[in-house]
Amino acid sequence: MTRPQHILIVDFGSQTTQLIARRVREARVYCEISPPTLSAAQIRERKPLGIILSGGPASVYDAGAPALDPAILSLGIPVLGICYGAQWLAHALGGTVERASAREFGNAELTVGSKASLFDRFAVGEYTTVWMSHGDHITKLPEGFVSIGRSGNTPNAAIANEARRLFGVQFHPEVTHSARGRDILDGFVLDVCGASPSWTPDSFVHEAIARIQQQVPSPARAICGLSGGVDSAVAAMLCHRALGERLHCIFVDNGLLRSGEVEEVTEAFRGFGLNLTVVDAKSRFLDALKGVSDPEKKRKIIGHEFINVFDAEAKKVSGATSLVQGTLYPDVIESVSVNGPSAVIKSHHNVGGLPEKMNLALVEPLRELFKDEVRQAGLSLGMPRPLLYRQPFPGPGLAIRCLGDLNEERLETLRAADAIVRAEIAAHPIAESVWQSFAVLLPIRSVGVMGDFRTYEETCVIRAVTSTDGMTADWAELPYPLLAKMSTRIINEVKGINRVTYDISSKPPSTIEWE
Repeated sequence: MTRPQHILIVDFGSQTTQLIARRVREARVYCEISPPTLSAAQIRERKPLGIILSGGPASVYDAGAPALDPAILSLGIPVLGICYGAQWLAHALGGTVERASAREFGNAELTVGSKASLFDRFAVGEYTTVWMSHGDHITKLPEGFVSIGRSGNTPNAAIANEARRLFGVQFHPEVTHSARGRDILDGFVLDVCGASPSWTPDSFVHEAIARIQQQVPSPARAICGLSGGVDSAVAAMLCHRALGERLHCIFVDNGLLRSGEVEEVTEAFRGFGLNLTVVDAKSRFLDALKGVSDPEKKRKIIGHEFINVFDAEAKKVSGATSLVQGTLYPDVIESVSVNGPSAVIKSHHNVGGLPEKMNLALVEPLRELFKDEVRQAGLSLGMPRPLLYRQPFPGPGLAIRCLGDLNEERLETLRAADAIVRAEIAAHPIAESVWQSFAVLLPIRSVGVMGDFRTYEETCVIRAVTSTDGMTADWAELPYPLLAKMSTRIINEVKGINRVTYDISSKPPSTIEWE
């Protein structure tokens, strides 16, 4: 399959590079993120409609600062540099970048100074709020460039060389704090680069089905591990649409799932007509986890046991040549660092693993998509919204929400408390704004009084956060009456808990999960 028309995003190490990609995708234009190790020849071969250079934490004059092949700027492909990307652009073309006497962090007012093509959706002299985050600035423009926007502290807040279609902005149009950031990015992607807004869920589904059929030609079969989550569900449905009876799905009940989850997943996917095998491995997992409290050891044990159980079941499928995984685009780009494959930042569990052990070809139909795009693809496939908009659930399941040693009794206690939290929030209007809500069971006992008896039982923590993609999250400001109702129900209905607390930590510095 050939690569569709696209925008190439070069990652210089910014924390918001993925946001740039999301904004481009929101304009219905396909884009890809790559490290700055690509040569001009490699980029020419990819044939992008345009290139966006991300921000980054370095200074252009630092030793080892990330840099592109300067020949890329002579390919005739439009380029937009953002923050560090703009500074590198100016520096590479003979301009000067220096430490700013007054650094800019936060909101700033940008004055549009020119009717440049980048600002085609703005009026000359118009003011707009943008988000600055820089300690360096461009003090001398390269030959052929002019300033097209300024802020109070940055005369060259936006620069352009119209003849060469090269642009730079010192601020971050990709963040929501930049009031009309989308207009700026759309101005570059749609107006300057001439991209067509044709990247839609329907077009993706059509292309993905054709690609899967090429990867798994008849009569070969494919195996898919279902977790009950959105990613594996949509991946399975795509492959089912492409392969029909040649797809075999395996769902491992590891004893670490939420209340009613096994039944929900089984009913839903058998209702879709998928070949589904449910493996009851609860005892095997709990035996392996007995006495283990370290979260990393829990993860390793769960991963090891899953591979063994899955492998044994997969061997029963004759003619299987491929393994389907629900790898998403963030999984892929988190596994490639700014300095290229030699310095990987994060190894993700979805990238690699099972195929090496099982000698199966890997099929990843969702590896081009972000989470919101996966849900849109699922809707295009006719999947029900409740299944697609289920809250994210960690791979190790309740093992990392039941802190301390695991046993069936503590897991049942947590399931009961978690079911109350999810049910009460789901029934409240605030549910639409909550990204995740769940209960955590702490191995901390405290004194309580129930009736005429003193108790000494464990503590439950309610966790609810708001987010758009899980990269950052704020604690949800749940109404006091809702918190009171959940607390009362948990203490009255769940044996083993006599104290309930609410977690008001944001990510960062905390994480959404406790372990």
